Amino acid sequence: MQITFLGTSSGVPTRSRNVSSVALRLPQRAEIWLFDCGEGTQHQLLRSDLKVSQISRIFITHMHGDHIYGLMGLLASCGLAGNTDRIDLYGPADLDDYLRAGKKYSQTHFSYPVQVHTVSPGVVYEDSEFIVSCRSLKHRVPAFGYRVEEKDRPGRFDVEKATELGIPSGPLYGKLKRGETVTLPDGRQIQGSELCGETEIGRKFVYCTDTVYCDNAVELARDADVLIHEATFAHQDAQLAFDRLHSTSTMAAQVALSAGVKQLIMTHFSPRYAPGNAIMLDDLLEEARAIFPPTKLAYDFLTYDVPRRLPKELAKTAV
Repeated sequence: MQITFLGTSSGVPTRSRNVSSVALRLPQRAEIWLFDCGEGTQHQLLRSDLKVSQISRIFITHMHGDHIYGLMGLLASCGLAGNTDRIDLYGPADLDDYLRAGKKYSQTHFSYPVQVHTVSPGVVYEDSEFIVSCRSLKHRVPAFGYRVEEKDRPGRFDVEKATELGIPSGPLYGKLKRGETVTLPDGRQIQGSELCGETEIGRKFVYCTDTVYCDNAVELARDADVLIHEATFAHQDAQLAFDRLHSTSTMAAQVALSAGVKQLIMTHFSPRYAPGNAIMLDDLLEEARAIFPPTKLAYDFLTYDVPRRLPKELAKTAV
């Protein structure tokens, strides 16, 4: 899992920050999942190392323009490029109407299948490797946060040990890799767990924006390896945050602390904290770290590799 920030400003773009979009790259399956698609996202993709042809799923948090204005342009460009097989979209109920209107009035035709999935709290997508779920957040319009969970995988299969035990290669290896117990022709029973290393714990990625502090954000982020959370305002502007139903730096840190996440990355910053102003983004970082030290500030084109969790025995040694 590798995260790339394609836009980290709130409301409007600035000279150095585009509006909201985050790419989650899944190299093991040559796929990219986008979270939000603000205006100019396709330009940001072109400036990055990401391949537009690998985009397979786009998750929209809510229908405000700074999170969706880039969607029609990106989808149209994917069609003109002719190298996209299919894209699945996930988002609020109005997303399908928005796309239908955009296609109608711009006379756009997608040359590949585009499927819109209206989300509601719970699991929105699942396959053999991942589960994606969402929860409602607290904003001025219906908004959702997303959680991507990588399923646990069996540890490395010890082929040398299997050979020493006289286990013939073939279908039996597959059963043992899955942790099953097999019976050999000579009557011996072999447990798969005896030939596999520690289970690889799946990683957890959570994306929360736009929202004021709420319990659903905490539950969504529970035990996440990385939480991306909006921090539109500084702590001293908390009243603005409550009025506009956005988060402060301290709210984001409180969510991370309460949820027990491993890493917090703040994004969706108000342009009012640009360099040279009375309060700058480094001040927001300091506020958040006072509550939750493992906090980073996102910036456009920041990449972050979500680390794998150590097996239990190695984790104890590391401590």
